[in-house]
Amino acid sequence: MAGKGFTVKKDWDNPKKHAMPAEARVPAEMRLGPVVVAPATVLAPMAGVTDTVFRRFIRHASLFTRDHGSGAGNQEQSGVEAAVTNAQSGCGLLMTEFTSADGLSRMRETKRRRYLTFYEDEHPIGAQLFGANPETLADAARIVEETGFDTVDLNLGCPAKRVVGSNGGSGLLRDLGRIDEIFKAVRRAVTIPFTVKFRMGWNDKDIVCVELARMAESEGLDGLALHARTREQGYSGQARWEWIARVKDAVRIPVVGNGDIRTPEDAAAMVAQTGCDAVMIGRAAPANPWIFRQIAQYTATGAYDRPTVEDRYRMIRSYFKMLLDEVEATKDLPRDGRMGETAGKMKQFATWFTHGVAGGAKLRKAIYTARTGETVLAEVDAFFEAQIAGGGEIAASEDDAADFPAELLVCD
Repeated sequence: MAGKGFTVKKDWDNPKKHAMPAEARVPAEMRLGPVVVAPATVLAPMAGVTDTVFRRFIRHASLFTRDHGSGAGNQEQSGVEAAVTNAQSGCGLLMTEFTSADGLSRMRETKRRRYLTFYEDEHPIGAQLFGANPETLADAARIVEETGFDTVDLNLGCPAKRVVGSNGGSGLLRDLGRIDEIFKAVRRAVTIPFTVKFRMGWNDKDIVCVELARMAESEGLDGLALHARTREQGYSGQARWEWIARVKDAVRIPVVGNGDIRTPEDAAAMVAQTGCDAVMIGRAAPANPWIFRQIAQYTATGAYDRPTVEDRYRMIRSYFKMLLDEVEATKDLPRDGRMGETAGKMKQFATWFTHGVAGGAKLRKAIYTARTGETVLAEVDAFFEAQIAGGGEIAASEDDAADFPAELLVCD
């Protein structure tokens, strides 16, 4: 489903600025049944983005420990190469790309591995499913549990026409009866925590989030996440956090808030304004992979570091090298189970990763014309080595995380 989501504009629609509220911090943990999410931050499921390479990349980029210093340049001193635990990582729960329940139940084991592969350092990790048939979703949830995921999540939020056209994602928000059937079927099928991510409703005339949240609680779901926009909004306008607060007031199960968290200040403000139990980060993560670590720093110290040129070089090189390593690791699998060519994904991520880098347009041009992953890596090395040798600095901006690269395709 990569590339099938909404196109997100470069600038968010009049993003609000939030000061750090003195009375609230992102919680230290959230519990989904027996699964501890610590800290209470979640990487949103994003089509074409949150594959195993990106998830592990975020888990390691998010590493933060107070004992070893909090500087953005102190990744190695903080133990990035060591075993990662939730106590160290700024990201408490990773989520897969959303996966079709129909496709999952039909696809061969080798192809299934491509969608459901994860590594030990990704725990806790949840798999997200979409579909409209209760029994098919139940079967897919069983596969998720048997594969070893910690949680399974139902997507009722994706606004993409292709998904909505098959009555999946946010299309189901017009049929609460069907949603109730799905809740019952999946809950019977698995013992791992079962959660749901949804939008406020189809449009402003049909807001159903409070009713849906109560239904989820009554059917035994372990938690829920609300993206505080309607399907009709897509990703435009402001996320309406007041609806997260209303959902939180309506249920006793954990509530995760999602929408317009670009900075640590935003995350703290959402908790202060809504009382939510955790925050979920979507579009900000590809553009600022340090966002989770920054939230952890901000919560612990009231301040956070911004990346240096060296940090950005280490980050982009690390991610691209991980892509190449994954290709090598899967090269002997049948074709539908392989990682595939990485150059295209490198070009996709280059725009996000070079945002805020002085002269980044030159590097993007070199990456876009490269034909192999190895060539891309060589271009990255040459560009940043020249930057560092010349004493290059990150281009100054009022808020390095306020604007997001154009053509960011997601479906979360």
